[in-house]
Amino acid sequence: MYKAKVYITLRKSILDPKGKAAHQALQNLGLKEVNDVRIGKFIEMNIDANSEEKAFELADKACSQLLANEVMEDYSIEIE
Repeated sequence: MYKAKVYITLRKSILDPKGKAAHQALQNLGLKEVNDVRIGKFIEMNIDANSEEKAFELADKACSQLLANEVMEDYSIEIE
């Protein structure tokens, strides 16, 4: 059994209104050192596979077919 950790973020070219609102709120709280905020998604999946490579392949397929919008989002996968 493998655990896939998937990080999904908006591409740099896509505006992030949630990140912009969070950045402004942090600035209002006095956290002036925070220069930029981008908000994304974190997904964990337990995958029953024979190898780490197969687990990665299955997680990648899940991302490309359902979990991530590849037009607007980038994703990275870590397998444990």
